Amino acid sequence: MFQSCLICTDFTDGLYRFIDCVPSLAQCGLNKIIFFHSVPFWEEGEVPRIDEEKVEQANQRLQKALENIPSSVEVVVEVLSGKPLDTIPRILKKHSVDVIMTGTPIKSLLQEKFFGSTSAGLAKVTTQPLNIIRPELITTYTREELALRCQHLWRYLLIPYNNSETARYLIEEIKKYAKDRPENSLKQCMLMSVVDDCGRKSVLAEQRTKEAETSLGSVKAQLEELGIEVNTLVKTGNPLQEIITAALDFDISAIAIATDYRNSLLQWTVRSFANDVMRSSWFPVLLFSPKK
Repeated sequence: MFQSCLICTDFTDGLYRFIDCVPSLAQCGLNKIIFFHSVPFWEEGEVPRIDEEKVEQANQRLQKALENIPSSVEVVVEVLSGKPLDTIPRILKKHSVDVIMTGTPIKSLLQEKFFGSTSAGLAKVTTQPLNIIRPELITTYTREELALRCQHLWRYLLIPYNNSETARYLIEEIKKYAKDRPENSLKQCMLMSVVDDCGRKSVLAEQRTKEAETSLGSVKAQLEELGIEVNTLVKTGNPLQEIITAALDFDISAIAIATDYRNSLLQWTVRSFANDVMRSSWFPVLLFSPKK
């Protein structure tokens, strides 16, 4: 699905382990991979300054990514000083990439609102989609398991769809990247809608189910035109629970979602389904966010 990526690691998120998996990453279609680490400024003294020792240590730690590189792949190691939300945009100006891989720390909802996270911050300021992988997932893999996972990063996407403006934006983005996708990339999609059970109003629930099926059928036809095998599923109940269950049942590679970060006030007043998925799901999340 993607041909180039920026892998951002703080060395606690497990993403640095990808330095051992460059050949496997190439098998999922990537031909350019940038490994990046941001070193905090040394704060001792009156003036913050670059911590040259830690910069050198980070560079040395990532150098293994440059060993045994397939001839079809370009690999770059970058280390900068500063906060990730300041340094990552600088790297993106230097290197054009299709997707950004990042981890996500475990935080409570209150912590997330007050302190934020690198992933949420990046979604607000970058044009590229984010592939968010939880540390608890990637750190438990053996090398063999991780290599296999790297080959199938975006092979089978679960796409929640409710015919909203954001959902339609998500489909358009997936179509854009799927048009010229590498051969060993996106193969299948599971389009899924979850409708409210409406209590005892079974007639209303049945009507909403039929509307959802019709809506999914239209999107299915669009994706099938791009050579993607598309399955559809309509469930009744809690959206988050049903989507996580479907991801388990259908051997999903990642959950693709979209959220609109353009209205900061809305984030404080309305629960975001996308944020709920990122906090609750152990599955990799492919996050798209429309920009101003």
